[in-house]
Amino acid sequence: MKRAFAVSVISALTLAAGSASAQPRIVALDQCADQYVIALAPREQIAGISPRADDDDAWLRREARGLPVRRPTLESVLAVRPSVAVRYWGGDERLLRALRARGVRILQIEDATDFAGVRANVRSVSRGLGQAPRGEKLIAAMDARLAAAGHAWRGAPALYVTPSGFTAGAGTLTDAVLSAAGLRNLAQPGFAPVSLERLVLAPPALFVKAFYEAVRSDRRGPGRSAVLSRMMRGRTAAALPGSLMSCPAWFAAEAAGRLADRAPR
Repeated sequence: MKRAFAVSVISALTLAAGSASAQPRIVALDQCADQYVIALAPREQIAGISPRADDDDAWLRREARGLPVRRPTLESVLAVRPSVAVRYWGGDERLLRALRARGVRILQIEDATDFAGVRANVRSVSRGLGQAPRGEKLIAAMDARLAAAGHAWRGAPALYVTPSGFTAGAGTLTDAVLSAAGLRNLAQPGFAPVSLERLVLAPPALFVKAFYEAVRSDRRGPGRSAVLSRMMRGRTAAALPGSLMSCPAWFAAEAAGRLADRAPR
């Protein structure tokens, strides 16, 4: 399943793509925007993706190969004469104002705390790019993966941890991922650092790890401590790649699916 979800969806979308009479020239201003643009826009309409599009924590990093890379600066972006810019966090307010003043439409990816929010993002961006059918195909694939997850863990308690030592509770998309797989999230609402002292006194039955494949990331972070590493042995439900958790996008359903795949049968 590692690449099948992405490849099958992108292939289907490519076959279904129609030609638009007035084709937009699209730039993505950050790594999350890259994923949306690569998945939703015909390649010939992509005028630029961000320098982070091929990073290890970019889900569609392979599909990014061969696309033009543009830094999120006014000079770099205007050089390719875009008509649409897609962003999640990239580009400061000065850049956005300058682009709007020159007639460039800005499509904003919003924070999503659940899969309803992801659906809204996909619909908003796909319609803004004139690619609504592509968006609906992504949503259908996401919903199918969520349905297949089937809450497989049946309420087993788990704690989500990253190398930086942070966790995520209710009101986050991470919580929605755990819930879709049937795990009961032990974290408090929102994002917060874990307490090693509390974990030592009352270790959770299960851990869900994410971003640990980036060995140089947070090398001295609390999440990589020897104490926590020993605690996680034999208690890790799954180690999710950061590429599935770095953006409020449809592939968060793949994270839920992978968690569910690891549930005892």
